[in-house]
Amino acid sequence: MRRQILTWGGLVAAGLVIAGGLWLGQGLIAVERSAMVEETAESREIMPFVVRSGESFREVADRLQDRGLLHHPLHLRIYARWQSIADQIQPGEYALEPGLSAGALIRRMARGRVVQHELTIIEGWRFQTLWQALRAHPAVTATLPADAEASAIMSAIGRGDIAPEGQFLPETYRFPRGTRDVDILRRANRDLEATLRQAWAERAPGLPLDNAQEALILASIIEKETGVPEERRTIAGVFTRRLEKGMRLQTDPTVIYGLGEGFDGDIRHEDLRRDTPFNTYTRHGLPPTPIALPGAAAIRAAVDPAEGDALYFVSRGDGSHHFSATYEEHNQAVRRYQLGLEDDS
Repeated sequence: MRRQILTWGGLVAAGLVIAGGLWLGQGLIAVERSAMVEETAESREIMPFVVRSGESFREVADRLQDRGLLHHPLHLRIYARWQSIADQIQPGEYALEPGLSAGALIRRMARGRVVQHELTIIEGWRFQTLWQALRAHPAVTATLPADAEASAIMSAIGRGDIAPEGQFLPETYRFPRGTRDVDILRRANRDLEATLRQAWAERAPGLPLDNAQEALILASIIEKETGVPEERRTIAGVFTRRLEKGMRLQTDPTVIYGLGEGFDGDIRHEDLRRDTPFNTYTRHGLPPTPIALPGAAAIRAAVDPAEGDALYFVSRGDGSHHFSATYEEHNQAVRRYQLGLEDDS
């Protein structure tokens, strides 16, 4: 009888071991293969999940269960130990897209493949527009007050000796949630400086520009005047020749910039006569600073203008311009494209 009891006890223990093994094996397979969020017509959105700094893997697994994404967090903890990645989970924001398995998620966490957010700086923006976009971005951590002075902003990125206008390269910047505003500004500024430095080193000979900053100022004017990308170098050529001849640039965007908040969207003749440091109708040469954020193409155009004899241009109304070598031809183009009058000569 004693032998029979031991035999039955052994069978029960063996059965429990087998059942436990099956439970664990099925659980580990589910961790690797089963989707945390099923892909349906109603659920195709990518959900964020944030691993907090200093959080243990057990806490991560429990929170996944709390959100209804895991049925057995123990399976995930065992899987992570088996894969030797439980201690490698990195803090940050991760994307939970439909069809993603728990195993794939924690491998992503171990590699630090966090969600990358984007901020696109548009060519021709003013710095104030960039600052507002940065402040409004939900993934950016603000370290400076919304009403921070321009000098304080530039000092925070190590460029306190220059004004911010034009000093940030228009581009799409990708970054993880929590990136500081000053870090994005510093990156965009250093990219601008590198782009400008290379362009200036490769500049055409004989330009009427004394330094790279003057090239940047000219590039900002080109950026604001260009509606068709193919015209950038042609417009640069017009301004270059006017500078060489000592002619005033007479470009409306500089006047508008000088008016500041006083500009109501409609430039008038009295505005062209109102003298400011940026009014290129009343003053010779370049304005004191850029008037916008020029892109890399505008910077390259400023230092490599197209050859030609045009000294004037007028908008055709479709984004392109008519270029003229003489004032008489320019007036005819103004009559045609601005006043809607056909040439009667």
